[in-house]
Amino acid sequence: MTFYKKFSPFYNLALFYFVVSFILRIVLFFHPITQTSFTILESLKIFSLGLISDFFVFIVASVFLWLYLIFISNSKYSKPSGYIILGFFAIVFIYIASGKSIFDEYGGALPRIVLIFIGIKMALFALLLFLPKLRDKIRFWLFAFVIFLYVLLILQNGLSEYFFWNEFGVKYNFIAVNYLIYTNEVIGNIMQSYPVIPLFSALFLVTGIVTYFILKHSKNYISDIPTLSEKIKITVIYLGLFLISIIAIPTLSKTENSKNVFVNELQSNGLYKFYLAFQNNKLDYFKFYKTLPNKEAYAILKQQFPDISGQNTFRNITGDSLENHKNVVLITIESYSAEFMKSYGNQQNITPFLDSLAQKSLQFTNLYAAGNRTVRGLEAVTLCLPPTAGESVVKREDNKNKFSTGAIFIQKGYNVKFMYGGDAFFDNMQDFYSGNGYQIVDKSSFSPEEITFSNVWGVCDEDMYNKAIKVMNTEAKENKPFFNHIMTVSNHRPFTYPNNKIDIPGDIKSRDGGVKYTDYALRKFFEMAKKQPWFKNTVFVIVADHCASSAGKTELPLDKYRIPGFIYRPNEKPAKFNKLMSQIDLMPTLFGLLHFNYESKFFGQDVFKSDYKPRAFIATYQDLGLIKDNLLTILSPKQQVKQFSLTLDSKPGIAPEFQIDYNEKCLKTERKDLINETISFYQTASDMLKYKKYQK
Repeated sequence: MTFYKKFSPFYNLALFYFVVSFILRIVLFFHPITQTSFTILESLKIFSLGLISDFFVFIVASVFLWLYLIFISNSKYSKPSGYIILGFFAIVFIYIASGKSIFDEYGGALPRIVLIFIGIKMALFALLLFLPKLRDKIRFWLFAFVIFLYVLLILQNGLSEYFFWNEFGVKYNFIAVNYLIYTNEVIGNIMQSYPVIPLFSALFLVTGIVTYFILKHSKNYISDIPTLSEKIKITVIYLGLFLISIIAIPTLSKTENSKNVFVNELQSNGLYKFYLAFQNNKLDYFKFYKTLPNKEAYAILKQQFPDISGQNTFRNITGDSLENHKNVVLITIESYSAEFMKSYGNQQNITPFLDSLAQKSLQFTNLYAAGNRTVRGLEAVTLCLPPTAGESVVKREDNKNKFSTGAIFIQKGYNVKFMYGGDAFFDNMQDFYSGNGYQIVDKSSFSPEEITFSNVWGVCDEDMYNKAIKVMNTEAKENKPFFNHIMTVSNHRPFTYPNNKIDIPGDIKSRDGGVKYTDYALRKFFEMAKKQPWFKNTVFVIVADHCASSAGKTELPLDKYRIPGFIYRPNEKPAKFNKLMSQIDLMPTLFGLLHFNYESKFFGQDVFKSDYKPRAFIATYQDLGLIKDNLLTILSPKQQVKQFSLTLDSKPGIAPEFQIDYNEKCLKTERKDLINETISFYQTASDMLKYKKYQK
């Protein structure tokens, strides 16, 4: 047999992988979320370098196939070697089953996984050893299973990349790694969002068909098992390619350097992106980002906060009149972009209540979310500090006893609660909020009769608000003010909610329906709240946690971070604040309106103070941005810095303060002062957290 045919399992699977990857790139290339156009050179780069990257990634991913194939032989079943090998498997199995193996030192499920793996290997080896007449058939079906598994994983990965792009507009990233932890919510979300049974039925059918054709052209490997010398040649060639791939993959990733983020994302290989995200889920600012001497960084920060001294943000905040200890209800709305509201140009009338409430409130028209995930929004309104690199503080181990908005309210004698309609275990919210003095009210606090509708994320917003009213009625009787932070869940895929509430049925699973139901539930909440004796003595803060999408053709597209936010005070005159501000400024501004006197460590500021300098922080888990003076400065790993000039792309019929679209053009001559200011903010925030200077 020609020697190259010994590689048939590899090249047949590789060909299938390349076809799937090519089709996936075509689909994502023309996907509605890919909001850009590509030049001919960019298109060539996407598909040519993407294919080369896929080749090298496949080489690395096929290491298990190589290990499986290289150990296929008949000689190992001869006497006495077969019995010696079986005895070895038995000894290892007993050793692991004893509960005193090296794997038990790692704990968790690892010992059980290894035990099951060794048990299966031992059972299969015994079958092949003691049933020589059935050996060829058993080997064929094992070979078929391995090919089936590879085909299934290739198809499953393609589907996963598509759905991830459909949700976030990027290949696998930090979020995909996080989702591995919360399998219940994520799998439940998939089950409720997509037609899973038809989808997986089709997936297994296609897998079976493809496996049949690959087997047909690859079974010569087991019908004519390679000799030892041929296996050595196969191993030398494979390991050579493997080593080249290890070098080539990160080298190719450096060519993902287009100013158009979509070009970089489409060129990249999803599996390698997942690996990078897994490796970089914790980013040490001082190791990966451009820095200044710490003393200089704090000196620049002092220009923003004249009252601080030394390497900290400690300062005294003094109210201009008697403190007002009104109740406060903070509502952070899931995935609520500014573009959903009528004032920002939406013509679909999906936020009628919030549109009307905004006209009665103190409205912040030029407000930017700190990040693109719920935990970033929660971090911003709770800790009021810039979004530092890597995980949100909410999800870090060192997340307790921080200087927080809750801590200020507790100092002032408030009852402080975090309310969430889902399981607060998700995204580590329970650990974070309970560790910072909040009482938790989540789905586990609901009695069965209090739940009228729920999906994988939790109870519907109406049920959460009904519960909140009950809790606040009880609190009002304690003669203590209360601060309740409510996190909504209904405006999240799968966008299911009770039917017959709005004119968009809840079972069609549309984003517009999720937004409109969220608005409807909020209206119901205010209707109930107005009937309560505590209502007139309560301030309501409404803000989005982040936008519905963060996908754009630049690293940090401004329109994907613009969020609505306002403070409603019964019987107070409405107003607008049109200056640029950050999500981290919202609660310090509220404290100013309540005339609170307190010692602060917040990076967020009261925007009504005379020394406030308009700026906003926006970030992903690794790109850290500062908007100021119509410029966007971005700090990235490997000490990279980019700056973009911001030119308003005005849309007709929208008031100037509600325009959200900007053209971002790379700056040719850098603004060194803004680069240093950006470094100062993010470096000092990282320093405060790293050295535990942000404790309460």
